[in-house]
Amino acid sequence: MPGQLMLVDSPALWYRALYGVPDTVRSPQGEPVNAVRGFLDLVSRTVREHKPARLVATLDLDWRPAFRVAAVPTYKLHRTTEGGAEAEPPELAPQVEVILEVLAALGIAVVGVEGHEADDVLGTLATRESGAVDIVTGDRDLLQLVNDDGPVRVLYAVEKMKPYGEAEVSAKHGIPGRAYADYAVLRGDPSDGLPGVKGIGEKTAAALVSRFGSIEGVLAALDGGSEDGFPSGARAKLEAARDYLAVAPAVSRVVRDLPLPEFDDRLRRVPKDPAGLLALSDRWGLESPLERFLQALALATDE
Repeated sequence: MPGQLMLVDSPALWYRALYGVPDTVRSPQGEPVNAVRGFLDLVSRTVREHKPARLVATLDLDWRPAFRVAAVPTYKLHRTTEGGAEAEPPELAPQVEVILEVLAALGIAVVGVEGHEADDVLGTLATRESGAVDIVTGDRDLLQLVNDDGPVRVLYAVEKMKPYGEAEVSAKHGIPGRAYADYAVLRGDPSDGLPGVKGIGEKTAAALVSRFGSIEGVLAALDGGSEDGFPSGARAKLEAARDYLAVAPAVSRVVRDLPLPEFDDRLRRVPKDPAGLLALSDRWGLESPLERFLQALALATDE
């Protein structure tokens, strides 16, 4: 699908690279560069296969935003240290710095917004784009952004970049293609500390979203007093979880209307800073992944 905008969920990909590439992959000085090499290879392979015209790497400038914690205090709580900071592997932060330096030298647009996660930047960019969008991620929460009208699809790194549109989401989860965020509210998401509704599992959550369309639709049906459309026993469980259902969508749904800084997302055939890129390649031992990345850019920008 040449010509589309490709959006990269950078934090999801560099975490995946960190754990997917052996930490024996080191720089000439002996520092780990497995996340760097893995990230570059994931992105370059996807660029080579899908040939976008534009590319944006998105960032978390707040990995646990206050507005989400205020709504559901357990949000990502299990990923924090005693002081409240993110409990990330110590070898990751230095590699993230290298990744960002490499992206800058390549001339790849990198975008984040204070107080928000990469998911929110992705949601805003995908929503405001009039053409085709590919979202590259290992985070299933972003399945909520699929939209066949755009089209907007997710290239899911956990399944070797399998493309997900609305039909694929529906086939896998039994829900309307754009309803993943509300499905997650009902079912819960332990990876994000989202508790879900006690006693509501995947099948019941899927049935509720399919029947009522959204959390707001579920609440309206509860207010209406009818038993129609509620699986056995579900109505009482949902009534008991009204306070949670009123606030949890603010956690699971991405923001789609952020003010964004100006940036140039056009892919460059030639690096923005060739000398800087060469220096980074020599310093960190990145000759092979950078050669593959540059080859991918050449293919994508070949007229």
